[in-house]
Parts: sequence; C-alpha cells; structure tokens
Amino acid sequence: MTSLARLVEQFDPGEPFETPAYWLQGGTVFNGLSAALSLQAILHRSAAGLPPLKSAQVTFISPVTQAQTFNSRVFRHRRSEVSVTVDCMSGDDLALRTTMLFAEPRVRQATLEPLECRSYKVPSHCQVQEVDRQVVTACGCHFEMRPAGGSLPVSGDENSELLMWVRHQDAQGVDPAVALIALVDSLLLADTNAFIDPAGITSASWTIDLLQPAAGGQWFLINAFNQQAREGYSMQDMEIWNESGQRVLWARQIVAMLT
Repeated sequence: MTSLARLVEQFDPGEPFETPAYWLQGGTVFNGLSAALSLQAILHRSAAGLPPLKSAQVTFISPVTQAQTFNSRVFRHRRSEVSVTVDCMSGDDLALRTTMLFAEPRVRQATLEPLECRSYKVPSHCQVQEVDRQVVTACGCHFEMRPAGGSLPVSGDENSELLMWVRHQDAQGVDPAVALIALVDSLLLADTNAFIDPAGITSASWTIDLLQPAAGGQWFLINAFNQQAREGYSMQDMEIWNESGQRVLWARQIVAMLT
C-alpha cells in the first residue's frame, strides 16, 4: 500500500502518473489527492520558490480514470503574489482545473483572530474509528480517524456536523500544504450523516483558504458541517484546527447528490 509520502516521492509531473488502486474513491482517483498533486506539480516546477499558499479554487469536471498529467501556467506575478492555474488531465480529458494564489505576508497593524476552537478531548483520549469498507472507499485506509463529537456518516442522524481528529498514516517529508489539502478531503461529506445506506455524492467545486502558512503536524481536528441542501446540491463548510487550537484552514464544497 503506497503512503502519501511514498506517492509524492514517486510523483513526476513531467510524466503521466498512474495512481495506485488504494487511492481510488469509487470510480475515480481520490479528489483530495488530485488537488494535492496539482499543488505538488506547481512546487516541483518552481525552481525559484513561491510564497506560501494562500487560497485555491478547484473545479471537478470529470472522473480521473486514466493516467494523470498536470499542466501549469503562471498567469499573474506581482511583487508579493503569484497566481497559477493547473489543469489535471485524465488521459485526453480535463478532470479538474485548479487556480492557486501564493502570497507573501503583508505588514499591517490590523489583526482579527478567529474564535477559539471549542474544547474537545485530545486524540489520545478518543477511540479509533474503525473503517467500514461498505461506507468508506479504498483511500480511507491512508488516514487514521478518531471521532471527537458530532454525528457519524451513514448513521441516520439528522445532525449535519462531522467532528473528527484525523492524521495521515505517513506524510513524512511532504510539503505541509500538500498534506493538508489531501487531509481536508479525507472525511465522508457531512451530508451523509442522515443516510441510512451509502449513496452517490460527488464534489462539484471546492474552495480552500489558509490565513497563515501551512505548518506540519500530526493530528488535525476537522469540523465539517452541511450549511444548506436543495435541488440536488448541498453546500458544506470545513474547518481544520491543529492540536494547539489554531485554525489552519477553511474550505467550502458544493456537493452534487447523485442518488
């Protein structure tokens, strides 16, 4: 089984990349991995280095069912900001398009800190979440999860909040921003809490924001909650907090309900 650390080590954006079977999510490559590799492709090709990742907008266009290639282009480069677009191809088909903003910190007096993370048990005091292969797809084996509150996927619970401590099985040496993007998509969507049986859902678009440069860590607390659902689509927000109680990432997904 190829870990994220091993996969990134093998990844060469200049060559078609065949994703190992244990990184599949139904009939496609795990969305979080495709987005993370899009960032890795940019970092690999940037010999001069880039400022920290600040934001990413991902549009999922078609399933990844063939070898992936990544085509990147810098379309704006200012003194403190760089904007880059990456097209992830599945064979000859465009699978996802990602636009990323990299930005240097600005010296300003005004600051506003987010609300503190609510108090939860530390990961060592939470039970390990056993993987149900009927619910979690193959890629779930790359993450260790420990419920910290909220509801569980496919539990029939109307509470649309998921709260889980999550860590990679192995992300040693992986750029922290790459690891975070792969991690934030590790949970089943909060929409699935109310399901009694597994059903088809897929991400249509994804926005990711990091207020400060990504930093490494072991455990991260992911809080995912469904804001609204109607006409076959739902809007889900996600926050990631580190073990020190700092919010390190905010994300939003538009989710298509297939069945």
